[in-house]
Amino acid sequence: MLLGVIVTFIPLILAIVLHEIAHGYVAYLCGDDTARQQKRLSLNPLRHIDIVGTILVPTILLLSHTGFIFGWAKPIPFNPNKLKKQSLHTVWVASAGIVMNITIAVISAITLNLASLIPPSLVYGIIKLFLLNMVIYNIILAVFNIIPIPPLDGSKILFGWSNNPTVLNFLNSYREGLFFIILIAFIIPVITSYFGYSFNPLGSFLINVSQTVISWLI
Repeated sequence: MLLGVIVTFIPLILAIVLHEIAHGYVAYLCGDDTARQQKRLSLNPLRHIDIVGTILVPTILLLSHTGFIFGWAKPIPFNPNKLKKQSLHTVWVASAGIVMNITIAVISAITLNLASLIPPSLVYGIIKLFLLNMVIYNIILAVFNIIPIPPLDGSKILFGWSNNPTVLNFLNSYREGLFFIILIAFIIPVITSYFGYSFNPLGSFLINVSQTVISWLI
C-alpha cells in the first residue's frame, strides 16, 4: 500500500502542486506578489490541495478504471492588475503551469531512460514506475489544461490578452466551465454507458493526445 502511494499519488500531487507554483512564481516575476503574500509559493502540498480536485476526482478515476487520471489544486491567487504588462503577462502566467508540466515530463523521461542502466531489482522497479507516472501525469495535466474552457489555462492563453467585456465574462465563468467539464467527463459518459453506448469525448481526447506525446518521449 505504501509503495502504491509512492508510485501513484506522489507523482500526481507533485505534478499538480508544481503546476500551481509555476503560475504563482511567474506572476511574482511579472509584478504580482499575491501568491507570495498568501504563502502559495510553498512546496507544502497542504497549501495547495483541493479536496475535490486533488483527492476525490483522481481516486474516483483510479478506482473506476477509466484509463486516465487527472486532477487540480486550489487555483493560485492572481491579480492581473498588478502585472507590469497586463495583457502579455496574463498569457505568460497562464502558460507557466503547462510549461512546468512538460518540462518535468521531459526530465522524467530522460531520467527513466538512464534508469535502465540500473540492474533489475525491487528498487529499480519502484524508480521506473515512479518516473513513468511522473511522465504520464504531467503530460495528461498539460494536455488537460490546454483545453480552452474556464477555469483551465487554455482559455487564458487564447483570450487572456483581451479586454473585451464579453471575453472577460467568459474567462470569469469558472463555475459554469467546471460544471461543463464535469458534465462531459463524468455525467454524460455514465449516462450513455447505461444505454450501451460509449461517449467520452474528454477522456478520448486526453488519452489519444497524451498517449501520442508519451510514446514520443519514452
